[in-house]
Amino acid sequence: MKGIGNPTSASNRLGLDYRAEAARLGAAPKPIIDVHTHINGTRAAEIYRDVCDVFGVCRTYSQTRLDGAEKVRSILGDRIRFIAVPDFMSDDKAYAFREGFLENVQAFHERFGSRIVKFWAAPRFRDYIEELGSDDVIAMDSPWRVRVAELAQSLGMMFMTHVGDPDTWFSTKYADASVYGTKSQQYVAFERMLDRFSSPWIAAHMGGWPENLGFLSGLLSRHDNLYLDTSATKWMVRELGRHERAELLEFFTRWKGRILFGSDIVTSDDHLHTGPSESPMSALAGDERSAFDLYASRYWALRTLFETDYDDESPIADPDLMLCEPERYDETSAPRLRGKHLPHDLLAGLYHDAATDLLDPIHE
Repeated sequence: MKGIGNPTSASNRLGLDYRAEAARLGAAPKPIIDVHTHINGTRAAEIYRDVCDVFGVCRTYSQTRLDGAEKVRSILGDRIRFIAVPDFMSDDKAYAFREGFLENVQAFHERFGSRIVKFWAAPRFRDYIEELGSDDVIAMDSPWRVRVAELAQSLGMMFMTHVGDPDTWFSTKYADASVYGTKSQQYVAFERMLDRFSSPWIAAHMGGWPENLGFLSGLLSRHDNLYLDTSATKWMVRELGRHERAELLEFFTRWKGRILFGSDIVTSDDHLHTGPSESPMSALAGDERSAFDLYASRYWALRTLFETDYDDESPIADPDLMLCEPERYDETSAPRLRGKHLPHDLLAGLYHDAATDLLDPIHE
């Protein structure tokens, strides 16, 4: 399957022609709804629209910056819905994650009809503690997150959250449990919020623990208002791919309707800069072709994981591999992508029906 003569990059190690690969996959069982993206930039949004056309994505739910949402909507129209987020780029983070977050929720709701608010509660958010001045915004059930949740629920909104991070990070980046806590500790406050706020919650990145399907089943069993999404493509390819097909099939069958498709694609016009740039985004792509490959690689990898019996290297470099085994892997290494070839009914639910059942009613 390796491409012939196609340029390679971290998002296309194999030199694939992603347009041709999309044609090879054919139409998805149903039009795909991606519930987890970050679409920013004007030309980048146009390239993303092209990728959606190629891979059969009919709608996306995006964590777009408030000041850029109008331009993005002018490009994607009814194909995009916005998830309310704080201003992560603000110079005054103490304000942005407190009063500013309340203002953003109200603005997203009034100006764009947003019906989802996102709580980013990754362990590394604790690195903001010193700058914010206290920990009243850090824990999932901290006072300011509760205030935001109360406002959102009063507006008829539901919730999305990022709770855990990869096991590889907890054994390396988060090795100091006195600072970041253990992985299981991340979920204590989250479960309190699930009980306190009965509106639906989407736990991004397979709930933050795709490595442990048993733990996820426990969470889903205890909380009827909890849903998962499949975003964070590299993480999903690496960890969902390690499960035996029978185990993953049983999990997806048991929780059909409560697992939604998400990619975590991030678009930015910085991906189109060819010259020197201080933006980390410019390191991921530097022109329209490489930006297309960056976005397309995520849909190709996820559709290949779920739809096919492909068993070979992933085309996407995964630096997480070298976190634990630097002597074996480098920044360009990739895991095997082991396709699970899910049946048609599960794919239809994952790609489309679970999202429409959950999200369409809140927009009526």
